[in-house]
Parts: sequence; C-alpha cells; structure tokens
Amino acid sequence: MAKLDHGILQDEMTGWRRQLHANPEFGFEEKRTAAFVAAKLREFGLDDVTEGIGGTGVVGTLKRGNGNRSIALRADMDALRITEQGDHAHRSRSPGIMHACGHDGHTTMLLGAAKLLAEEGGFDGTVRFLFQPAEEWGKGALAMLADGLLERFPFEEIYGLHNAPGLAIGRFQTRAGPFMSAEDNFEIVLRGVGGHAARPHSGNEVLVAACALVTNLQTIVARRLSPTDIGVVSVTELLTDGTRNALPGLARILGDARSFRPEISAAIEKQMGVIVAGTALAYNVTAELSYTREFVPLVNDEALVQEALTAARTVFGDDGVAVAREPMTGSEDFARFLEHVPGCFAYVGNGEASSPLHNPTYDFDDEGLIHGARFHAAITRQRLRPA
Repeated sequence: MAKLDHGILQDEMTGWRRQLHANPEFGFEEKRTAAFVAAKLREFGLDDVTEGIGGTGVVGTLKRGNGNRSIALRADMDALRITEQGDHAHRSRSPGIMHACGHDGHTTMLLGAAKLLAEEGGFDGTVRFLFQPAEEWGKGALAMLADGLLERFPFEEIYGLHNAPGLAIGRFQTRAGPFMSAEDNFEIVLRGVGGHAARPHSGNEVLVAACALVTNLQTIVARRLSPTDIGVVSVTELLTDGTRNALPGLARILGDARSFRPEISAAIEKQMGVIVAGTALAYNVTAELSYTREFVPLVNDEALVQEALTAARTVFGDDGVAVAREPMTGSEDFARFLEHVPGCFAYVGNGEASSPLHNPTYDFDDEGLIHGARFHAAITRQRLRPA
C-alpha cells in the first residue's frame, strides 16, 4: 500500500481537531461528535463502524491479513462544563462547555491513526478503534462495557493516550504498575439553626463548624496515613444558605479523595466519618456523610508497557521516551478497561508553555497530533506484526 503523506495528514487532523474544539459536547451528549467520528471512519474504509455503544460511543473495526489476534485503541470524546476564555478562531461555540482537557485532540489522534492504518496497513489481525463518551465523570467506559463491548468487539489488549501540558511536544511517558489514582467523591451536609448575624447565640449556625471541618479533614493524610502511602483529600466546594446578615442553618461540603490502594481509600472514608461525627457533636449540629467511589486506580501491565515504550521510540526517538518516576494523582476512566484486559496508558507532550488541564484558557497544541497518531499506528503494527 502507498505511504500516506504525514504532512498532509497533519493539516487534515488540525482541521478536524479545531472543528471538534469549536463544537464541544458534555458526557453522553456527544451526538455531533460521534456522528463526525463515524462519518470519518466510514470515509477511511473501515470494515465496520458501529454507533451508539454505551449511549454515544463509537467502535470502528479494521482487519488486515488472516491473523486472529486483536487489540484496541481508545480515545475519549466528551468536554467539560467550563466557559472558555480563549480568543482563537476555533473557540467553543457552546456557551458554558469547552474542551478543557484535550479530548478533541485525543479523538483526532485516533482518527488520524485509523486513516494511517486503513491506507498503509502493515499489520496482520484486527484493531478496534474505541471512541468513548463521558470519561470526565467516570461513567463512559462502564457504559460501553455494560453494552457488551467485549463480547461484541473482542480484543486482547488495549492502549490509550492523554496529552500532558508541561511536557514538550515530541515526548512520551508511561510507567508499569499503578500509574493514575482512584477518585472518591464525598459530600458532607451540616444542619443546625440559622438566624440573625447579630445574635449567633440564639441558634446553632453551621458555618463555623463547616470551616473547622474543612481544616480538620486535612489531618487525614497528614496524621492517619503512613508517609509511605499516597493519599490526597481535597475540599472543592463549601455552600451555605446564609447571606450577608443571616447565619446559615445548612452547609454542604464537597470534595474528592485520591489513592492507589483500596485499603487507603477505606482508611480515608473511615477517618472522615470520625471527624464528621466529632465535629457535629462539638458544635451541636447534625451531619451526614456521603462517600462514593467514582474511578478505580489505573494499573498498567508491565509487559505491555515495555511494548509501548519500544513502539514509542520508533516515533519519538530514544531521547523523547521516558519512564515516569512516580504515579500521578489524576484519575482516568481508561482504568475500567484494564480491569478486563491488560494494556498501557501513556502521556504525550502538549507543550511546556501550555495552560493546565481544566483551565478556561487551555487549548490542545496541534503540533502534537501527528505524534499521537503515529504512536497508535506503531503499537498496532508491533503487536499485530505479520508472520
């Protein structure tokens, strides 16, 4: 088969990415995105394109040769409820929603790989292209799995990429074993008796109790976990029904906790319950704790990490490939697939001067698109090497 001009592909991918960035959709609402993806996959000549997997997911299948092995490549499609502050021409046209995590770039890199592999071949077997909805709130992978993904589109191993602001374009990182953390969500509701700001003694307001609770929650990691264990407890919201001259009778504290082992998650929940109950007693209010587990730890397969590193060196060069020294406390829905099949998740550079992920000024750096597409193609050819 003829070799595809990577310069032309880079230009095409830039156009696709900017179109996706301008039209972001929240999780399980990615109808336009899914339709765009499915149309491109059919245009590339894939053997099968199935829509509606897990709601709005898309699975493309490409077969070459007579090999009976199969692998999967995955990208996420959803955006975040953030109002974009960028001033570029392709900024979001959907008020209050933007691609602040680079899923537009992830989707585009996988589309580029699909075109590369469809036109160039170079492998013997089956590759599944998984375009997943609703990664940001940890439900999309589960929805695809519940919809019979593994039974309808079987594969033996899986690979995925995420962009990394702060890491130079043309760089690749991963590690074996625990790579990204679990994410637990919590909500604490405090109830008391609100009243006039001039007469705090006439009721049992909850704001002082809530402030004490926020501070005391920080002792869980500092004083209840071993220094050798990784744990994070973050309060992200404190909401009350008070106003300028009225003390609140209701307060809600929301946040999340990160860890890499189930026993650490359990220890955080247990100590949080102790602190909540003790604070309620000390301030003569009532308190309820809701604690849920949204993301599981992402654990890369050791052998397939070595395969990914080898494939990455053909794309990024020896100097562009590194083993991450320690795991990251971000969370990823890709971990749900790794509970069923072995695989490897990795980071590709998105520029050292890029805005952070989930920032209203963030924008994926298009220079990185071709690197991601080439890695997807390289790992496919390596793992489905013709006999």
